[in-house]
Amino acid sequence: MIRLSLRIPADLPERVTAQAAADRRSLNSEILHPWRPPSPLPGRTPDRPTAIRLLLPRSAGNRPVRSYADRAGTGQANLAAGTVNTQWGPLSASDRDLIVRVRLAGLWELPAGQQAIERDPNKAIKEAGDHLIVGHTDLDKRVRVVAAQLNVELPNQPNEQQQGWLQEMTAATGTEYERKFVNLLRAAHGKIFPAIGTVRNSTRNSLVRQLASDANQTVLDHITILEKTGAVDFDALANDTAALSTASPTGPPAPAAGVTAPSAPPVQPGDGVVATSSPSPAPPGQVNTARPEPSDPDNVLR
Repeated sequence: MIRLSLRIPADLPERVTAQAAADRRSLNSEILHPWRPPSPLPGRTPDRPTAIRLLLPRSAGNRPVRSYADRAGTGQANLAAGTVNTQWGPLSASDRDLIVRVRLAGLWELPAGQQAIERDPNKAIKEAGDHLIVGHTDLDKRVRVVAAQLNVELPNQPNEQQQGWLQEMTAATGTEYERKFVNLLRAAHGKIFPAIGTVRNSTRNSLVRQLASDANQTVLDHITILEKTGAVDFDALANDTAALSTASPTGPPAPAAGVTAPSAPPVQPGDGVVATSSPSPAPPGQVNTARPEPSDPDNVLR
């Protein structure tokens, strides 16, 4: 049996700290440092040195740590991997996903709107169906033009889930039909609404940015007109949304009974500043979706 004896001096932490402070190498460079034993005391034979490798992270005060953003598996790396360049700016995977989702929305919502007009259960449902047809007829023109310019393949039929929704509506009658029509469509619009905002915020492609703006107005109009029917189950929407969240509730505390919250002062410009734009394009409860016909350089619409 071979027995090894390893002697570590009591002041090792101080020596390591001093060595780390003197060595300015980055955490991303070589950070394995062999320990050098101290000089022997007078009159003593030095022990045979034994190498110890220590990981010595540098303090933030010494030198900034490089970013790992460009490494595989990070968000930036994934963005770059799914992106292609176009004359209108980079086209990412999320950009292409929005284009396809806008097309899919029209493939099932327009038939749903047509069915509502044909069944004509009441004025509010018929009006909602009319908005679905008008909105998606317009939006489909725009998405087909954008897809042709960016060379993105579009689906030609609703996906399996959307076909299931249409089948549910078709099988229902009376008030059950009205309930399914309103709530299936309202829930679907509520899911794509934040996705549009995310792409509108992050896209670097000017065609996708404009499509997101157009889709935002159309979806908001449809949400508004569906809510106008009075048949939206807001409790179900809230519970479905909460079921997908794992975060703890945040925000200001709930109002206390018998306690009046203090009034807030107005937010307004300083003296001498004159603003002339209108705060809203339409009266409350209405969404202005009027816009010029899309430019069609590739004659997609002919």
